Amino acid sequence: MSEESIRLVTIGRIFRRRWRLLAVFAVVGALVGYGASVVFPPRYTTSASVLLPGQWEERELLTQVDVATSSTVVDRAAASLGWKGVSGAELQDRVTAAAADGNIIKISGTADTPKRAQQLSDQVAQQFVKFAARIVGGGTDSAAATESEALRKQVEETNRRITNLADAADPGQTVEGVQARTELEKLSTSLEEAMTKLDEADPATNKAGMVVMGPAARPTGEAPPTRIQLIVAGALLFFLLAVIGHLAAARMNRRLRTEPEIAAALGSALLGTVEVPGERRGAHRPEGSGRPGWIRRLLGVDTRWDLPTPQRSDDEAGRRIRYRRVCARLRDRLPAPRRLLVVVPDGDEIARRAAGQLVAEAKDDPRLRVVEVSVDRPIVPDRDTESGALVVLSPGSWTAEELAGIAEACADGRHEVLGIVVADTVRARETRSAGPPPDDATLALAVRGQATGGSA
Repeated sequence: MSEESIRLVTIGRIFRRRWRLLAVFAVVGALVGYGASVVFPPRYTTSASVLLPGQWEERELLTQVDVATSSTVVDRAAASLGWKGVSGAELQDRVTAAAADGNIIKISGTADTPKRAQQLSDQVAQQFVKFAARIVGGGTDSAAATESEALRKQVEETNRRITNLADAADPGQTVEGVQARTELEKLSTSLEEAMTKLDEADPATNKAGMVVMGPAARPTGEAPPTRIQLIVAGALLFFLLAVIGHLAAARMNRRLRTEPEIAAALGSALLGTVEVPGERRGAHRPEGSGRPGWIRRLLGVDTRWDLPTPQRSDDEAGRRIRYRRVCARLRDRLPAPRRLLVVVPDGDEIARRAAGQLVAEAKDDPRLRVVEVSVDRPIVPDRDTESGALVVLSPGSWTAEELAGIAEACADGRHEVLGIVVADTVRARETRSAGPPPDDATLALAVRGQATGGSA
């Protein structure tokens, strides 16, 4: 399988085995989003458009955008609105402007009510137009505008007189008459072009006539983020955080899963793999009682999610064959009298059940004594009549450091770790068992498995 497929399988396993916990996280995130919507009241935004006639370059439009949101314009709008307790500095954070196509500047205002948002946008647009008109046509520019108008009238009068002279010229066929008419027509054309360029270059004519294109529309809905958006965003954020947390925990998990890793950590050989039928809710369930244990079961965190789905096992006879094979290998390794200490990590329910089944199948040959050892502070009883120790554990439950501590505790108790038995959780078949096989047939299978080197 590719890495992408492995990731998808892992995420799917999280959804299947932790859906209750993910649902709780989503609900908590939705509540946090609702709380944020209460802390931050809803906002409403609307826009008013201002038309700038004439020819404008892009940099000039950007300058007008800055003017529209300047403190001077916003302070004048605040003074005109007269909202109690609202200053121009506060309104400046609620006003934005942007240049649109067609020499249009859109001024947007945001407020806590639709009516105030409409009033703010309209007032800022009006103050912007007044301020721009004052800059372009006010003060010392009025004299220049008057001289420009007088010059325009003088050009028009000159052009009219040239036209009259051209009409009154001698229409004869003399060369002088034709040349005079031609020169007069050229002069008239030049004056018309100069007058057109004067109109285009005059800012008082072309750029002073800014117009507010109607009042701003009253908003009918909240400006984003709305309350619904905050609730959905909170639920989605907490849901994703829960999934990412599971993936991070799985990546940081150092529990050993494979048989070679377990054997290397304990410094001994693997004698076989046995199967333990899983319980209805899974076997990897931490012990717990009372309210905390009930909450863990309710949220589904009482079972391990990062373990693969248990495979279907053989029938009971097949499972017993695996145990008897392990016992046969122990007989070959141990001298008489065959006594062995079976070490089980404390809290490993699967391993404890497997050790009990192993004792039952051994029938005192070899004689097995089961002890549970804490992985936090492992202590193994001192050696008495035992010939060594057998470690039984389930995969994916313990780290290399914890298993190394168990091996050191066995060494402190003068027990040599003769082998390891790995107990896997399986799903028992629902078909009727064919019954336990005869002892001679089972032993024959065990000897054959040992001869071929198989570990079941």
